[in-house]
Amino acid sequence: MRGSKPEDGRYSTPDPGARPRPWARVIGSLALFGFLIGLMIGRMFHPDPLRLASVDVVDEGLQLWFNVEPKVRSGHLDGVFFLRVESLGRERQGQLRLQGKVVNWRVRREGRELLLRVVAARPLRGEWRAEELDGRWRLTVSLAYE
Repeated sequence: MRGSKPEDGRYSTPDPGARPRPWARVIGSLALFGFLIGLMIGRMFHPDPLRLASVDVVDEGLQLWFNVEPKVRSGHLDGVFFLRVESLGRERQGQLRLQGKVVNWRVRREGRELLLRVVAARPLRGEWRAEELDGRWRLTVSLAYE
């Protein structure tokens, strides 16, 4: 049997200060658990992101359907009517008839915004209005030549 003589100047029993501390693991686990629960609760109360559902062509204009109320900026530049909406959605394009003439429209992604541009042979003037219908928001764009 071996004795309790020190080997290489050290005893065979570990140093009490070098033992693993279970409280550090417990506190770390509780902190991680609290963080994950906070993320789940925050996700439940976080509003849905604005999303473009569809674009419909109507007489002399367009209807854009969103899941929540859109924040819209509009303008004119060199006869082109455009709308900027901070929204998620797919890019789309198409044509419509305005006073018997073809007008092209296109929804494009620019960073975190969707840009609707309407282009015709003559300069366009546009107006928009938003209203809630059946839990969805309809953005109606009315177009006319200047």
